[in-house]
Amino acid sequence: MNDHPSSSSQTPRVNPLWGGRFSAGPAQAMEQINASIDFDKRLYAQDIAGSKAHCAMLVAKEIISRQDGEAISSGLDAIQREIENGTFVFEHALEDIHMNIESRLAERIGDAAGRLHTARSRNDQVATDLRLWLRDAIDSIDASTKDLQRSLLARAEDHVATVMPGFTHLQVAQPVTFGHHIMAYVEMFGRDRERFADCRKRVNVSPLGAGALAGTSFPIDRAMTAKELGFSSACANSMDGVSDRDFVVEFLSGAAICISHMARLAEEIVLWSSDQFGFVSLAEEFTTGSSIMPQKRNPDGAELVRGKSGRVIGALVSLFVAMKALPLTYAKDMQEDKEPLFDSVDSLSLCIQVVTGMIESMTINTDRMAAAAEAGYSTATDLADWLVRSLGLPFREAHGIVGRVVRLAEERGCSLADLPLDDVRQIEPRLSSAAFDVLRVEDAVASRTSFGGTAPERVREAIAAARARYL
Repeated sequence: MNDHPSSSSQTPRVNPLWGGRFSAGPAQAMEQINASIDFDKRLYAQDIAGSKAHCAMLVAKEIISRQDGEAISSGLDAIQREIENGTFVFEHALEDIHMNIESRLAERIGDAAGRLHTARSRNDQVATDLRLWLRDAIDSIDASTKDLQRSLLARAEDHVATVMPGFTHLQVAQPVTFGHHIMAYVEMFGRDRERFADCRKRVNVSPLGAGALAGTSFPIDRAMTAKELGFSSACANSMDGVSDRDFVVEFLSGAAICISHMARLAEEIVLWSSDQFGFVSLAEEFTTGSSIMPQKRNPDGAELVRGKSGRVIGALVSLFVAMKALPLTYAKDMQEDKEPLFDSVDSLSLCIQVVTGMIESMTINTDRMAAAAEAGYSTATDLADWLVRSLGLPFREAHGIVGRVVRLAEERGCSLADLPLDDVRQIEPRLSSAAFDVLRVEDAVASRTSFGGTAPERVREAIAAARARYL
């Protein structure tokens, strides 16, 4: 029995765009690992835009005829319509979006299609496509993050004076306002937007015309194609142009930081919405039920945001590993840049939508927050500050005195404000009834008037400044 297939139907067909170098097609496993069309087809609009700009430049420089240029341009427009209306057939044997489009263009317009690839390579083509796609993705993420900031600012403004406990080590530390707490995330997401904006400057450089790695002998105009595609400039070195993926790594780094901020907020929402905290109630639209416990309403939206941070951080690590030791210039390892990038953009964009929805729709339980702020001796630092201001004690001495007062309150099972003055004077005879005025949570919050502090007047100023800076 002959174990070797001989039927022509079993022989993988040679990719027609490889030219005459190959006489046999790839093994099935090779075709599967080599093909990227399943994921890079989402670059179709950018690929067509880059091809049209390249075509227009070739015509302008008289490298191809105007007649061929018009046929190519109209053919690309028709292919874009086919893709968008779902009639385009993507073929694995053609590997990627570039070859799929070029092959279809040849079917539509004939030999003129072959002139489109003059003075370019798939190496500079894919680098151009990816930069165009990522530039659009950054703009979209910036807009949605701005909307998230707007939602946070609105909630902060509604709760400028809503008292809640502030935590360190997840232990009650000092009282703050909910508005002040939420404003911390406004600042975090502001930094994220700044990082993305800075990254965009380095994304917005055109590799088109770099060729496979060495440039081209044709008299092309790289400045023309860069301008046509909205790039700020063309890359200065052809080898760097085709092999650079720093812009993807940089974006993924910013995305990892951004989604870690969302994960922190999501974790707080999980805690705040628990029965033990009860600070917020999540809308049903962002919670799920239990298959066995009918009373449950789980904060799955927040938990999934928290979980997806691992995907984005993992994407950053995976690309770092793929790129860490590649010699110049292009190697097929770099095909591994797209799936983690696409997945990270999708995950980040979805998480921003979910977090924005949760913030806008959740109910703030102000009474529970206020009651929690009264617990845990959260105004102990204010009493220490009073001793420093009123009695001139060194802060460390005042800290020790208040520590003993707190221990007394713990032994009595009461708040600091409920301790008898005479008993407190056994610890520090110079304490007066005026010291107890600082133990009210609202007064403690109002006293934090330093720049960036939690006093309501400062929070209002911070909200106004953030609106001017970010919106």
